Amino acid sequence: MSFDRQTTLRAPVTLTGIGVHSGAPATICLKPSSANSGIVFLRQGLENAPAQLIHAKHTKVSATELCTVIGDRASASVATIEHLMSACAGLGLDNVLVEIDGPEMPIMDGSAAEFVGAIETTGLVGLAAPRRYLRILQPVRVEHGRAFAELLPAKSGFRLDVEIDFDTTVIGRQRKVFDLEASAYAQEIARARTFGFMRDVEQLWKAGFALGASLDNTVAVGDDKVINPEGLRYGDEFVRHKVLDAIGDLALAGYPIVGEFRSYCGGHRMNVRILEALFADRANYAIVEAEPVYAAPRAVQMAAAAPAAFAPDVH
Repeated sequence: MSFDRQTTLRAPVTLTGIGVHSGAPATICLKPSSANSGIVFLRQGLENAPAQLIHAKHTKVSATELCTVIGDRASASVATIEHLMSACAGLGLDNVLVEIDGPEMPIMDGSAAEFVGAIETTGLVGLAAPRRYLRILQPVRVEHGRAFAELLPAKSGFRLDVEIDFDTTVIGRQRKVFDLEASAYAQEIARARTFGFMRDVEQLWKAGFALGASLDNTVAVGDDKVINPEGLRYGDEFVRHKVLDAIGDLALAGYPIVGEFRSYCGGHRMNVRILEALFADRANYAIVEAEPVYAAPRAVQMAAAAPAAFAPDVH
């Protein structure tokens, strides 16, 4: 079954947790939204200021150090959005209003699994508007030292080819090639957790990062082993998480991508830079409608008979 219409949530869903870097509690409510609205964050809980809307677009990115931040950090921003963005892109959720009461998304278990579970449980509904895709027309590449990221044309679908290379035997060199599809995303990518190195902990704390990190939400890498008593969820969980992050960051393009993404030793900054390079030249891409290249997400199929979605409280 091909899926050629835009989607939104069938009903609101709420999740709570803490921010992995801020350590601050956070509650988010994902709400159905209208066609062509995209993914929008409603930043609430601002001191002496009304709630502010922040569109999840690469042009709104204000920081990429250890996580992806959108919005103005001096007034209203939301940090660590990449895992929720990844879940939305992985499951084919096009339009949603994300109400959040703090400066950072809850980290949950360090993966996208709980966001995926919430979206699948609630279900998606198709909207009348056709889905629009971002088709890559010619190669685009960015480099930084030995690291690179590139986007290439493809006949259909979205393939990610991600490789990492860490100077530790615990991780080493890992590569994952993944064709984005809802069922495969939920099984192969969504449960891969974020990771960090024990040797960096004190330095990160001094810099104001990882204040909410724990073995409950982070894979901790020691000198010669994984510290978490349960071990890894996948033998190559580290590169799978990098794929998860790339899917989330690249969703800031605003459309599902038809093309291929390749990355070596990349990260949030490189992911955003490749989008900046892509959109710098109109000859690099085309916006096309309703190309039947993605299978219908399971959640949409389950909610096929649902009533029409309602619009968010704020547009």
